[in-house]
Amino acid sequence: MDEEHFSALFAAQFPDVWRFARRRTTSETDADDITAETFAVAWRRRDDIPGADARLWLFGVARRILANHRREGVRRDRLHLRLVSIDRPPEAYEDAEPSPQGLWSALAALDEDDRELLLLRAWDSLGAGEIATLLDLTPAIVSSRLHKARLKLDRHLRNLDPRPALNERRRHA
Repeated sequence: MDEEHFSALFAAQFPDVWRFARRRTTSETDADDITAETFAVAWRRRDDIPGADARLWLFGVARRILANHRREGVRRDRLHLRLVSIDRPPEAYEDAEPSPQGLWSALAALDEDDRELLLLRAWDSLGAGEIATLLDLTPAIVSSRLHKARLKLDRHLRNLDPRPALNERRRHA
């Protein structure tokens, strides 16, 4: 891929990659860093970028960079704990403003894999086939896991909502 094609890819995909990173980080600065690192990797590996699935390929790179940053954060937190003997700060999902339905609390209660599937679907508007490509799974497995994750999320939402009448309406809707 030459510089002109890469520039076009960058212009077309930058907003989606930045939003992908922003929804998974606690600050715009972190999202900027993840996005910059993603495109730096893409530039170095520009001949490996698939033509039709460039967006998914970039999301995959961003996911791996985010995982590396999380691991670095965990190591940094452990070191900090050893140095000052304090608790680790809460997860970003728990820091978010609570919604009337307790969505953020319910998302925080899910395991990381279930939460990631639901967020890929809802925030990034990826279909089961695209998520399967990104996570190196089959579309059938992704569909099954998405269904189970939605059921778990619904169960957490019902448990958070103290209004039994609303819970009954949700079950029958």
